[in-house]
Amino acid sequence: MTPYDVGLLFLRLVLGLTLAAHGYNKFFGGGRIPGTARWFESIGMKPGRLHATVAAITELSAGLGLAAGLFTPIPAAGFVSLMFVAAWTVHWSNGFFIVKEGWEYNLVLAGSAVSVATVGPGRLSLDWLIFGKNWFDGWAGLVLSFGLGLAGAVGQLLIFYRPPVKQAG
Repeated sequence: MTPYDVGLLFLRLVLGLTLAAHGYNKFFGGGRIPGTARWFESIGMKPGRLHATVAAITELSAGLGLAAGLFTPIPAAGFVSLMFVAAWTVHWSNGFFIVKEGWEYNLVLAGSAVSVATVGPGRLSLDWLIFGKNWFDGWAGLVLSFGLGLAGAVGQLLIFYRPPVKQAG
């Protein structure tokens, strides 16, 4: 074990448990799935209940998967897909900075997850325990995490996203 492995574990835990908490909150906090579904409908992600449920499950599974370092590029792709859809549907028009509800936070989460997939989760991961090495790290991890995540996000947006029409006022 090296400081590199401990640093990767810390980064994976912070990223993964943060995203998993978002999914948990959609199921058990605030407005739960029905409230999240209404909000999704209001931003143009229809049907709202489907997207609220899929988002919650993906946040939980991608978050816990990255935290555990299990098939690392796959949960990292989940981060990319979730954050791209969130940035596109909610944050893009607000500019970059999070203080104005921009897409800065989305970029940090997605970019960090892709970075972990690229360098691999390290020795303190389930990938290392199962395979004796990082699973699909390097260029393969980069392409798989970013490419699969982006494809999923673009597909979801093309099929389901219908921006609300702004009322003249």
